[in-house]
Amino acid sequence: MVAVLEAKSHEIDKRINQPPFGFIPEQMFTREFLDFLSKLHREFTPRQQGLVAKRAEVLQESHQGDLPNHLPSSTVTTDDWKIELPVWCSDQRNQMTGPADDAELVVKMLNSGAPGVMIDLEDSMANNWSNLLQGFQNTLKALHGKLFYFDKKKNQIVETKKSDTVILVRVRGLHINQAGITPNELMSASLFDVASIAFNIETQRLKHPLCFYIPKSESAIEAIWWSDLFKAIAKYRGWKDDYIKCMALVESHPMAYQMEEFIHNLRDNLIGLNLGRWDYMASLIHFNLQNPDWVLPDRNTIPHDVPFFQRLRELMVEICHKRGVLAIGGMTALFPSRTDSELNERALKVLEVDKRNEASCLMDGAWTGHPDQNEIAVAQFPNPNQNFARRENVERYTDLRPELTGVGKHTLSGTRAAVRTVILYRNGVLNGKGASLLDGYMEDLATDRIYRLMIEQRVLHRDVVDVLGDDGNAIKHTPELITKLFDEELERIVSEDSSGVETYREARRISEEMIKNGQFDPI
Repeated sequence: MVAVLEAKSHEIDKRINQPPFGFIPEQMFTREFLDFLSKLHREFTPRQQGLVAKRAEVLQESHQGDLPNHLPSSTVTTDDWKIELPVWCSDQRNQMTGPADDAELVVKMLNSGAPGVMIDLEDSMANNWSNLLQGFQNTLKALHGKLFYFDKKKNQIVETKKSDTVILVRVRGLHINQAGITPNELMSASLFDVASIAFNIETQRLKHPLCFYIPKSESAIEAIWWSDLFKAIAKYRGWKDDYIKCMALVESHPMAYQMEEFIHNLRDNLIGLNLGRWDYMASLIHFNLQNPDWVLPDRNTIPHDVPFFQRLRELMVEICHKRGVLAIGGMTALFPSRTDSELNERALKVLEVDKRNEASCLMDGAWTGHPDQNEIAVAQFPNPNQNFARRENVERYTDLRPELTGVGKHTLSGTRAAVRTVILYRNGVLNGKGASLLDGYMEDLATDRIYRLMIEQRVLHRDVVDVLGDDGNAIKHTPELITKLFDEELERIVSEDSSGVETYREARRISEEMIKNGQFDPI
């Protein structure tokens, strides 16, 4: 059944996106759109709720020792089937990504020369009603080639240039609900986002078929939901069944074990997979939360080629190229700077090494978030789609949880950095930002989730895993210590920036409360 609100819309969980109190859908949306949306809602939201409930079961089973694993061999994995990649998306050596509600950034990405641009309605955008509406508006204008912004420094309007850049739209994941559209009911946010774009798109103005990015998938069965949704919308719009295309992110631990089955279930629409490595790291911690062997080191001491990433990269490429679709790498968090030459040089060098590693794994492209990264990223990939090359002797059923022995450091300063970052990130969210440049790193919900989980790990396993202080002695991470670190880091932050002190305090309160309450889902 459709999820029903148990409280008035203005009293529900603040993490659920909802319009302002008193909002009347009929005053904003046409009757035709609401009828279209209602039919989809009745069919797809109950299924979405069932899939989310199944996710909770899998997580609980994992915490009880029954961890995700490969599915048994089947005709899906043994039969000879392949997807024919459309020509228009065959070169995706770099996909620039950024929040949909920032028109200036979207225009700059589209004008950067990047082969692909992912316009984001999800993690890098605050999940607020006003941000969402602005994101929809900017996305539609970008797809129609009509988006622009006013450059105050140059005192002129900057428009998007004509190019072959592929535009992909990342919608919110199946785990997120949207309130306020249907009275007293929650709607799948994925459904609302896809429907809002697909209903209003003018296909004759598009340079390629409508293409979405699917985030946060956790099983191959979920691919059927997306496939059915795309086909239902295509039927309504009078398009071919396979008109809507998509890429999907591998950013949950269970999904890593079901990539080939996922591709098969979405084979009429899918053009590739992407390793969303920061979200994947958060998920890896979440599913292994009860295991002291998986207390991750300080994030920035984990090398880019750590075995749990490297094995997944190689397996993803093998499966994707075997089936004829793209395998795209993740984001490099350290950002270039046009005001700090030393930071800029270091960031671009890190980028080059990181993307060269992905290319050596035969991945077909990368993600970046800054126009200055595009040229270096593209240069690391010798050929579009690597000509679907495959390595010899890749283990199809490889262990995706290799031992962490000797990887990184566990330090009190690393815990402090985590505490500082979650306060700063949440402060950005409270100010309407889904992603913020913090201490040289572009941080979004994935980072926030990694750090909150990392803090919880260090408390949960404080009697087993040593976290070292500056003097080299172990510092037991009790809840009281974490509170003390939150107090100290808040004081340091407000001493550096005295504006908006109350918002910083609220960000600090929310962040610690989320850790105490075990709120680690990606929302």
